[in-house]
Amino acid sequence: MRRRNFPLLITALLAAALPAAHADTAWPSAKPITLVVPFSAGGSVDYTARLIANKLEDRIKQTVVVDNTVGAGGAIGVGKVVKSAPDGYTLVLGPDSPIVIGKLVNPVAFKYDPLSDLAPVALLNTAPMVLVARPGLPVQNFADFVKLAKASPGKYNYATSGIGTILQLAMELLKEQNGIHVTHIPYRGGAQIATDVIGNQVDLAMLSGTSAIPHIKAHRVKALGITDNKRLPILSEVPTFAEMPGSKAYVMNSWMGIFAPAGTPAAVVTRLNHEINEILKTDEVKTKLAEQGAIAGNGTPEQFAAFVKAEYARNKKIVETANIKE
Repeated sequence: MRRRNFPLLITALLAAALPAAHADTAWPSAKPITLVVPFSAGGSVDYTARLIANKLEDRIKQTVVVDNTVGAGGAIGVGKVVKSAPDGYTLVLGPDSPIVIGKLVNPVAFKYDPLSDLAPVALLNTAPMVLVARPGLPVQNFADFVKLAKASPGKYNYATSGIGTILQLAMELLKEQNGIHVTHIPYRGGAQIATDVIGNQVDLAMLSGTSAIPHIKAHRVKALGITDNKRLPILSEVPTFAEMPGSKAYVMNSWMGIFAPAGTPAAVVTRLNHEINEILKTDEVKTKLAEQGAIAGNGTPEQFAAFVKAEYARNKKIVETANIKE
């Protein structure tokens, strides 16, 4: 190649690179952003998605469309995003179950690899769970129940909203740590569980904070412990399991986060993380999340990625030990 052609070649290469570089720096352009919600409208996941989407629209001056893509316990919605272009215009609000549990208990339905096929963007919230007992059970605290369960292995039972939920994993970890055998009764959803515990049809239930708090306050059920390492201000009289001798360092919360397809430009992920964290700092959003029994999240994409990896590793051990399958 003649020397005089080198400047033309360099100019051509630079020109080819400019559109890609401009695409990163120009995000978001005049194009709507789709936030996939892998569960139906009206639930807590959908509520959080719409809260964040509305605030994100205000901050980035671009439309954010919430798309409820339901089915297979969240696998269809998350899978849709995994297959989307990694350009920052398709995101998913992933609760813990389809991200760090689903593939472990049902690999046929959850075909994607959550650790390699998704780019963690931001942790939205964490929410502790509460273990409650029926009013007629002769216990006043979790230590009493452990004694009862050890005296009659397999006699007692506990309910959750389904197999492979964070609620089941939380109880299975408690069982393992305390050396007790309690039978799991999976329900199709959470609405009937509290009714059956109150009516002494089920011995225990692991519930979300929002489901448990009204019944605890009304003295319809007995609160045995909280799955966080900090007491809930609204339930300051209820101890955490981390305070108890048999469950030292026990912490297991449900959570939600925003994810993008793997390969999304780092600059876009960083920008999204910044905007979402600023939203989560506002008193309005903190209050609305607290009303849902959740605590606003924070942190960098790298910190969120490390969190997700640790959650997956811990859940893998629980699923294998308890032989949980769906």
